[in-house]
Amino acid sequence: MKKITIYLLALLTIFSSSLLSAEKNNSDHQYNYFIGNFDFSDHKQAALLFGFQHQNESLERNTFIGKISPITGGFITENSAAYIYSGIEWNIDMGSLEFTPSFTPGLYHEGDGKDLGHVLEFKTEVQFSYVVSGDTSLGISYNHISNASLGDKNPGANSYMFNFLKTF
Repeated sequence: MKKITIYLLALLTIFSSSLLSAEKNNSDHQYNYFIGNFDFSDHKQAALLFGFQHQNESLERNTFIGKISPITGGFITENSAAYIYSGIEWNIDMGSLEFTPSFTPGLYHEGDGKDLGHVLEFKTEVQFSYVVSGDTSLGISYNHISNASLGDKNPGANSYMFNFLKTF
């Protein structure tokens, strides 16, 4: 029940702060606020996570596989594990839906959370978003974090998130 309450409070905070800015900004900066469950497949290590990601849409490049752009972000879990990253994502428009796979190498600190075996970890993610308005989308995403056997162990972590994307 505690996790559900935290989910609802975080989503309410995100929605209320963004709805207060009713005026459309002509900015190319997209922010992705997300909340989810870190390492949900390991019941002993599962933890609530909060995260933030930035994408500068003016750096997007059109390619044969869609729009590619750099992203930077991070998250922290309720167990004080943290991950900061920078990488690329592909934005594939499908009408009012958008499919966004990404790859981001980053630095991981286990805190009181799961030991992933190395400080350098790689995150692969897929996200589906629904465009609510010209500058707002809601989405769901899944990622896997792994060190590609750079460390002595490589347990990996699977996570899912609920995303609120807003261009400011």
